[in-house]
Amino acid sequence: MDCPDEEFEVNMKPSKRLRIVQNGAEKSLTAPKRQEQRQCAVDVSIIMPVYNASCWLDECLQAIFAQDFTGIMELSVFDDASTDDSRKVVDAWREKFEGRGISVVISGHNSDQPRGVGYAKNKAVAQSCGKYLCFQDADDIMLPQRVRLQFEASVLHSSSLIGCRVRRLPEGSTERYTRWINTITQDQLLTQVYTSHGPTVIMPTWFCSRDWFSTVGWFSEESKGVPEDLIFFYQSLRQGGLVTRVDHCLVVYRYHEKATTHSVKEETIWNLRVGFLQERVICQWESFTIWNAGKQGRKLYRCLNATNQKKVKAFCDVDKNKINKGFYTYEDSKERPKPKIPVLHYKDVSPPFIICVKLDMTGGVLEENLNSLQMKEGIDFFHFN
Repeated sequence: MDCPDEEFEVNMKPSKRLRIVQNGAEKSLTAPKRQEQRQCAVDVSIIMPVYNASCWLDECLQAIFAQDFTGIMELSVFDDASTDDSRKVVDAWREKFEGRGISVVISGHNSDQPRGVGYAKNKAVAQSCGKYLCFQDADDIMLPQRVRLQFEASVLHSSSLIGCRVRRLPEGSTERYTRWINTITQDQLLTQVYTSHGPTVIMPTWFCSRDWFSTVGWFSEESKGVPEDLIFFYQSLRQGGLVTRVDHCLVVYRYHEKATTHSVKEETIWNLRVGFLQERVICQWESFTIWNAGKQGRKLYRCLNATNQKKVKAFCDVDKNKINKGFYTYEDSKERPKPKIPVLHYKDVSPPFIICVKLDMTGGVLEENLNSLQMKEGIDFFHFN
């Protein structure tokens, strides 16, 4: 009988007693010894949270089965209270995986409501034992060389989150975002961590060592709408972690209306970004200019703490109407007189800048203007939008 609020484990078949031979004598291993041997043996655990993904799972699991990695893998699945056939689909693949030497660990819960992606990922990690973790969304498809190439990169970069390039499905969806994922440079993987795009290597492509995951900590398990990937990503950077991308397309990244990313609150992401920008960049500057005297630039200014607001020496823009107004008055300020920040042409101010103009939206004009000033990204300016 199902207990609605209890966790279940469907993978725990009575296992054959494991035996080893020492000096010609047969010796049985105790349960702790078996677990220790399993931990030593597994190179990569594929971490897969599942929630109502039955329509995609066969394609996803077939791609995992087809990996060309020659090390030892396991698949760790946590079902977050699915109401469809997700559990049955995964369990139906068990024998095929185990026949290829890939162990399968499946657990989950039967609560009335899912407990969230962060919770499900944490559970899948906790029940796994590989030295490296490969995060896989149940609605995506990994290409055959994914585990092999990211494993090789992770061995070389043990304190990094490893990502890769992606192919979007349906093709052409989120075109600007996909182009950004695939084309930003290695340096920009660290300098563009404040933009609205989120982590510069996207969560569905993450691969890292278990040691580094443990150093950073676990995913946030707060309520629906919390970007657990961005929180973890920022914490990894705080711990001194790096970001690396394997420059091959290794994941088919599916776009659909049921994706959990649509439940994340935009204002929550904004506040996290502003906080991290102040913590990592603005606190080191004596003064700076906000590039964009429009809505986004003014919103950033209003969201800064009082100390950092005083560091804003100007807004800059190319719009003559905004420049001709001469200044921006912060009407909601409790200060008297109310702060008035000059609005100038970008050629009339000096760096550093926080750029609040959307990337890849001006037909190259923004990029040309930045290049004309001969500035270095990550020193003279940072992109925020």
